[in-house]
Amino acid sequence: MNDKSPSIQEWRDLYDAAVEFKKIGCWDWMWDSDIFGVQNPVSGEIGYCCVMGKLGEHFALAVYLGTEGLEGYLKIQSEEVNPYSLDALHIQKCLMVSFEDRRFLQKRDFQVIKRLGLKFRGRNSWPLFRSYRPGYFPWYLTGEEAKYLAIALRQAVDVSLRFKDDPEMLAPPTKNQYLVRVPEKEKDSLRWRDEWLSPHPLEKAEIIAKPIDVDRLEKIKRMLSQRQGIWEIDFSYFPQPVREKGERPYYPYVIFCVEHYSYFILDSYLVKSTEFVSEFAEHFLKLIEDIKSLPQEILVKRKEAFKLLEPLTSTLGIRLRNVKRLPALEQAKASIFKFLTR
Repeated sequence: MNDKSPSIQEWRDLYDAAVEFKKIGCWDWMWDSDIFGVQNPVSGEIGYCCVMGKLGEHFALAVYLGTEGLEGYLKIQSEEVNPYSLDALHIQKCLMVSFEDRRFLQKRDFQVIKRLGLKFRGRNSWPLFRSYRPGYFPWYLTGEEAKYLAIALRQAVDVSLRFKDDPEMLAPPTKNQYLVRVPEKEKDSLRWRDEWLSPHPLEKAEIIAKPIDVDRLEKIKRMLSQRQGIWEIDFSYFPQPVREKGERPYYPYVIFCVEHYSYFILDSYLVKSTEFVSEFAEHFLKLIEDIKSLPQEILVKRKEAFKLLEPLTSTLGIRLRNVKRLPALEQAKASIFKFLTR
């Protein structure tokens, strides 16, 4: 994606679309479960639109991007993921305009509003635009995102006004289909039509473990013949974002290793999500070499951790087991995160 910031004209189009959307107040008759799609004329990707505000608390339009974005929305909607947890933030892939009190805007937002000569006053009146990506801090829009969000807002106005007159219009004719606004080029403009479409299958990135350093593992086995104790190993996003110069702030992974019975933290470290696979095995072996001890058993909760550890534990003769809960690790993580975020 092009990370170039929106031009002043792109900002103007976006604010105009947001003001028009807010003016109709479609949250008065739509629920956040009344989902419809808008296809991006440039990329062809479908954004799934969700109108928020029926309960009078958070007024917004979220556009969940592609099947990944839709899956994240459905997990939150079904409460498979707690909507108020950190996990909810890290599964969201969407663009959002929300209407906030003035105090929620940042200096950068005010600069754009001033350049456009716009004025907003009162509660829930100030448009706030943000891009959400799994593993990243909510951030300012790029030019491409701003153009597409403006389109989605205008199509949301069209759909919501028709829905007001026909509340059954979003009821799918077939399970797992959504009404999607599809663009067609017509000379120098776009013509939009309704189409019932099923989301594309979700493509999940495969976890591929690093090749095993057989010589290193054999050396460890010779040095440490006895095994004792049980370790719990897991990873999750760190609660505080990290920002490198010129980059969008991101949430690194924090990886924990905790002794099952004593609750003693054997190791914890931060790693970029993009470097997680390559670093996971290396840190595990380094921990063993540093403390000069092998566990009898390792407990993990995530399939990804199991897949990364299994080639190592099977060679080292350590039992590896998937479990639903990691009590020692969860307590250690909760204590550390509470200290960091208090």
